Amino acid sequence: MGGLRKVAAPFVVPGPPGVAVRSGLKGLTGQDETVLRRVGGLLGSLAAGDLKARCAAGLKHDGEQWARRKRALTGESSARWAGSITRATHDQWALARRGQLAHLQILQAGIEAIRRRLALPLGAKGTKNAPGGYRSRREWFAKARRLHVLEDRLERVRADFEAGRVHVVRGGKKLLRNRRHLEAVQLTEAQWGLRWRAERWFLQADGESGKRYGNETIRISPEGKVSIKLPTPLAGLANAPHGRYVLACRARFRHRGEQWADRVAANRAVAYRLHYDTGRGRWYVTASWQNPPVKAVPLQAVRTGGLAGVDMNADHLAAWRLDEHGNPVGGPRRFDYALTGSAQHRDAQVRHALIRLLHWAARHGLALAIEDLDFAAEKTREKHGRRKRFRKLISGLPVARLRARLVSMAAELGVTVVAVDPAYTSRWGAQHWQKPLTSQTRKPTRHDAAAVAIGRRALGHPIRRRTAPPPHDRSDRVGHRTVQAASGSPGREGPRPRLPGPRTRSAGAGCGAKAGDQCAHNRSGHAAEHESWHQDSLPLSL
Repeated sequence: MGGLRKVAAPFVVPGPPGVAVRSGLKGLTGQDETVLRRVGGLLGSLAAGDLKARCAAGLKHDGEQWARRKRALTGESSARWAGSITRATHDQWALARRGQLAHLQILQAGIEAIRRRLALPLGAKGTKNAPGGYRSRREWFAKARRLHVLEDRLERVRADFEAGRVHVVRGGKKLLRNRRHLEAVQLTEAQWGLRWRAERWFLQADGESGKRYGNETIRISPEGKVSIKLPTPLAGLANAPHGRYVLACRARFRHRGEQWADRVAANRAVAYRLHYDTGRGRWYVTASWQNPPVKAVPLQAVRTGGLAGVDMNADHLAAWRLDEHGNPVGGPRRFDYALTGSAQHRDAQVRHALIRLLHWAARHGLALAIEDLDFAAEKTREKHGRRKRFRKLISGLPVARLRARLVSMAAELGVTVVAVDPAYTSRWGAQHWQKPLTSQTRKPTRHDAAAVAIGRRALGHPIRRRTAPPPHDRSDRVGHRTVQAASGSPGREGPRPRLPGPRTRSAGAGCGAKAGDQCAHNRSGHAAEHESWHQDSLPLSL
């Protein structure tokens, strides 16, 4: 057991902090689309300038500078639009800052791995925890050059991080790079230009509790009537009082529509975002709000009725039900999905697999135990060397999205989710559970065994099936041998029930090749006597 890292304790995953639902805006007129484009373009240009000012401030930004930025935008739009823009640009800067820190940590890990392997002799064998030396002098030389490249890159990133400089592209760096490769992405220059402008538009407003329908800037009534407060330069386009523009269509939220209607009727805060899908040529509105904080269920209460361990893989979810003592119940379950095709297809596959898993868990009243996976530092080639297939595998796993969707969907169905440390679950599960669970009619895989290991860790039991046997001369003093039953379970220390037949229990009493005639030594010629034979009581005196 030497060299193993400490396993973190399991915990109950809190519910989602917020909710977002989307609805299509069907039936827009040409004038409606013109107004939306002009409003989005104007506010997008203001957001671009505000993001530039926020990035220039860096770490020296404070509340006074925030107020100054908001006052500068208020005259060109409105106070509420200015508040939404400044908050959105600050969140974008903070997201870039977190990405910069993650990039810095990945570079440091890669440099340490290369330095460690360069110091080893050529062809030196590695261990389970660290790779060995490089195979040839040519590979050693190439990695030495890459070390200098990563060191220079690390120096630049560290300097930017310490100075508070971030590099942000409104609209996305990937879309910007596609401008020079239009044929590869199958786009024309006009299509790319429309997508670029649409990604840079700004049409989102924060909600306000106590205001009419929960939002003064973008307002949607319970009947679905959508109205927008126009910025000051575009007030002439208004078709309703108080500088508002009312769209000709109606918004209907089919998913969580009752929750949205209740919040709107109670004038509780609801944030809205209007966006244009260039691929479909449609406008959409997304409504979002925050959930009230809910106290998580205690872990001991979750363990009372057992749970189901879930192992996530590249093409399926493996699940196995366990009782409160850690014993597998029934057979393994498999929920398949295919991570191929477009992003919408992959997302639909994941949602379909999750809803089948959750319906199965809700039907049996089970909680779910999942691994707290994070492959941020595991995707580099310095970590896994030539194992390209494995690197591609872990890079394709939608770990963050799957966990976020699982927690959100589980909260709606009332299913509790427990996160456990993923250390050694696959290895120990296959070692201790795959073979014992195999039978003539059931062939569990390593992933099924890993699901059992995950469930046992969530229940607080060790993964291995039994403890070390006690000494032969002191079995009673050492204690119970198994960890399958709880200390208070009835009959835990009792002997096994007596079953008739030989010790192998393959044949009943009086049967088998060597059983013979059991009544031959006391046969009297009357079978009835042997059937009703009993011993008389001893006389009291002679």
